[in-house]
Amino acid sequence: MKLQVINSPFNEEQVKLLNELLPQLTLEQKIWLNGYLSAPQATQEAVVETTLPVADPITKTITILYGSQTGNSQGLAEKYASLLKAQNIDVTVSSLGKFKASNLKKITNLLLIVSTHGEGDPPDQAIQFYEFLHSKRAPKLEHLQYSVLALGDSSYEFFCKTGKDLDEQFAKLGATRLVPRTDCDVDYDDAAAQWFSAVQQEFLKQATTISVTSTQSDEIQGATTYSRKNPFYAEVLENINLNGRGSNKETRHLELSIEGANFQFEPGDSIGIQPENSEPLVDALLGVLQFDPATEVTVLDETVSLKNALQKKLEITVLSKPVLEKIKAYTEHHEFSSLLEEPNAWKEYAKGRDLLDVVEDFAPFTWSAQQFVDILRKIPSRLYSIASSQLANHDEVHLTISKVSYETNGRQRLGVCSGSVAELQIGATLPIYVHKNPNFRLPEQKETPIIMIGAGTGIAPYRAFLEEREELGVEGKAWLIFGDQHFVTDFLYQTDWQRWLASGTLSQMHIAFSRDTDKKVYVQHKLEENAANFYEWLEQGAVIYVCGDEKSMAADVDATIHRIIEQQGQKTSEQAKALVQELKQQKRYQRDVY
Repeated sequence: MKLQVINSPFNEEQVKLLNELLPQLTLEQKIWLNGYLSAPQATQEAVVETTLPVADPITKTITILYGSQTGNSQGLAEKYASLLKAQNIDVTVSSLGKFKASNLKKITNLLLIVSTHGEGDPPDQAIQFYEFLHSKRAPKLEHLQYSVLALGDSSYEFFCKTGKDLDEQFAKLGATRLVPRTDCDVDYDDAAAQWFSAVQQEFLKQATTISVTSTQSDEIQGATTYSRKNPFYAEVLENINLNGRGSNKETRHLELSIEGANFQFEPGDSIGIQPENSEPLVDALLGVLQFDPATEVTVLDETVSLKNALQKKLEITVLSKPVLEKIKAYTEHHEFSSLLEEPNAWKEYAKGRDLLDVVEDFAPFTWSAQQFVDILRKIPSRLYSIASSQLANHDEVHLTISKVSYETNGRQRLGVCSGSVAELQIGATLPIYVHKNPNFRLPEQKETPIIMIGAGTGIAPYRAFLEEREELGVEGKAWLIFGDQHFVTDFLYQTDWQRWLASGTLSQMHIAFSRDTDKKVYVQHKLEENAANFYEWLEQGAVIYVCGDEKSMAADVDATIHRIIEQQGQKTSEQAKALVQELKQQKRYQRDVY
């Protein structure tokens, strides 16, 4: 097929160049180009479609499995499936929670996209698959070729552990890697796109028909699509402190205008905010480093001033083990080595500290400005559960953000995002985007009973849940169990809950304020007090939601739910565990924890 101006969207000069280039390309080069153009970061040019003259086509099939807690893995899986389908590849996409692990024997090509949750744990819906693959029941997989894309957060010690474990286990079971595993940090777009491009190149070598296609991006197809890389600047309409005078906390209720953004979201989704580092912190860091703020450095393929890089692009407020290991190459301070060698020493040091502490405590350093910025990662965006229904507030989105403020080592610290958000004035703007979370959703059957458990800002999505149900006129039962420190100062959105109780949108509510009495009372204690009622709701098909701190609240609630099922259902601990796992697979036990 020869391109012409009339059968393509190119001008005469472009058509001439393409017609000169395409006949000279080898098969391998055409495959590489196909992968490059089809990757998510690929060109935003219009569609070019060229089919190479080859023998009879062979149908290729591939399975994409994802393990997702907040929706990132699922989003990538669905995007890549769409691109592969456009290349006439038969693609099956499934959550690890719904996929029967025994069916691994029936497939030959597998792409696995999986996140790591908490301290190296699989996502809730991937636990059973993970355990099966590591059990004696796991089959030999010599017939299978696969590749793993692992998502994680390098500020955690067990970075991408789930992906690493599954990758190694597949290999132990005899499977062959299509391409090596890629481990992605929180800013995963480019690394994930490179992995997918490599997968395409390798996989399509086996196909007889190669279709070279570049797909139009969302930006070309219609209105501008706002994303993490292209955030919408939302105007602040309201910024209220929800806590009363005398509270130990400062929780902001933020109302943002999204008029013109064309956002579409559901209760359970989040808003991502692109934060910037505090300018006084950046100035202090530059002062101790004795670097000229105007020095030009290259960060993320962009040349900017050192001050701009530290304030707007790079993370300086979180100390992770990978960062500390990179710093080690630039200091001969005798105590720094022991920080990394002694068990848990780095964790104790890193708690509540930032990069300024390291620079002050372990000078001198031998790095240049460029070497210094090269050890840092991009500032991760912060996700906050949406606290409003779009049905009820079409051109607005509401957020509930707790200001992080504490003192360590004689210096006051603020959360990189929450600290600045707390000071935003009405009329200011904030760079935001929508983050979908299909794993935290109201039931499809709208009348299904729901049990909502949360503490502190974990209350936010439940405000969106009830606002949505009120707007839709849903009459199903709803039960809220909420906890915080003090009734008088920390009962977030109290008037909203009381209004919904009066109207019947909220059927019942139990509250736990831990510091109002000598004996600390938490949400799990309210669960235990109402164990029989909880189990009755469960038998009626209720969906359980848990939102809030993972390490303490969510873990204690989970243990309590297991215990209630065991006691009220007269089951063994193994039977209770199996039932909880079944609830998770059925999406009747959903968690949004952090």
